[in-house]
Amino acid sequence: MIKQLSVNVDRLETLLHDFAQIGKTDNGGVTRLALTELDKQARDLLIKHSQAAGFKVRIDNIGNIFIRRAGREDLPVVMTGSHGDSQPRGGAYDGIYGVLAGLEVLLTLNDFNVQTRHPIELVMWTNEEGSRFVPAMMGAAVFTGKLAVEQAYLIQDRDGISVKEALEQIGYLGTDQVQNQPIKAMIEAHIEQGPILENLNQTIGIVKGAFAQRWFEVNLTGLAAHAGTTPVTMRQDAIVGMAQCITALNQLALKPSSGDVRLTVGMLTTSPNSRNVVADQAFFTIDMRHYEADLLQRLETELRAELTVIAKQLNLQIEIKRVLTMPVIDFDPKCIETIRKATNKYHYPAIDIISGAGHDACYISTVAPTSMIFIPCVKGISHNEAEAITRSWCEAGANVLLDSLLTLAT
Repeated sequence: MIKQLSVNVDRLETLLHDFAQIGKTDNGGVTRLALTELDKQARDLLIKHSQAAGFKVRIDNIGNIFIRRAGREDLPVVMTGSHGDSQPRGGAYDGIYGVLAGLEVLLTLNDFNVQTRHPIELVMWTNEEGSRFVPAMMGAAVFTGKLAVEQAYLIQDRDGISVKEALEQIGYLGTDQVQNQPIKAMIEAHIEQGPILENLNQTIGIVKGAFAQRWFEVNLTGLAAHAGTTPVTMRQDAIVGMAQCITALNQLALKPSSGDVRLTVGMLTTSPNSRNVVADQAFFTIDMRHYEADLLQRLETELRAELTVIAKQLNLQIEIKRVLTMPVIDFDPKCIETIRKATNKYHYPAIDIISGAGHDACYISTVAPTSMIFIPCVKGISHNEAEAITRSWCEAGANVLLDSLLTLAT
């Protein structure tokens, strides 16, 4: 019989506070992009705490950090963890909550001198956000063999710095061989990043799966012209084309036949970007997500057709390139049930939930039994400096993670 333990929430809140100082913004968020000096500082601090507690630290060839608390036997590892990088002007809990809740679990097991049969391993995954280097969830993708490390090394940021150069610059181009180790299960804790749990007055989200995702990059090419001398009816205006495309995408998302699709234009640039020149180039991104793969494919077909028609009507060239494909994720039933039982032990109100966001756990689920634990965030705000959680939510998620990992590892 496993004794029911509780984490030290004071210690966990202190850890969260300390990490929130690394890249802190004026409005209380963080900017800690992947493989920057600030990312290095967060990594260094995590390793400092882990080594002080006697845990083994390894770093692989994409910079993922593996922190192991030994088990009594040489058995497949039980994993937890998340990421330490953030969005620009992002929140102080996205990703890092899962890392530090995992660290708190390991420290709690030390406090109570609990020995587990299986080793438990905390992972800080590299470049989950994809803000500096595309694609997102890069470290987990390399670890699971879905992205070749040599291919990842060549990816560059906007300043032309490659992933490999950035890893070398911060000293996290590791050499430890971790990729093919046996894994019993993986549980990731994370803030929900949406409003459902708080609105329904639920403390824990038991995550059953995640939306499929498709990212696109769209380039429209027209003809640069003088703003004062070229009649509107005679222009090949790439910005007008982009505006009409964005409106069409929003209308597509609102159709009843589109279901609850999540369709977002999040980034755009134009050229020459001058106030008195008709634009000859417009670039924008599309993020499309849904839990039904067949519907997502149909929507992609409609999307491509509608945008192509708009470009033709305006005498523009168009290129639509899919740059990321994530399938629908169904998490492991046994992991889900383990989380459910842990939640019941602490009598936390909980519901089953599907993640609209992608997470490192989505990749890990392709090689090992996996699920996730969600806690609410205030007003559902995330990827925003106003991101916040309460003390009770913070403690609850870590307690459910503690019991789940202890069950799996014992």
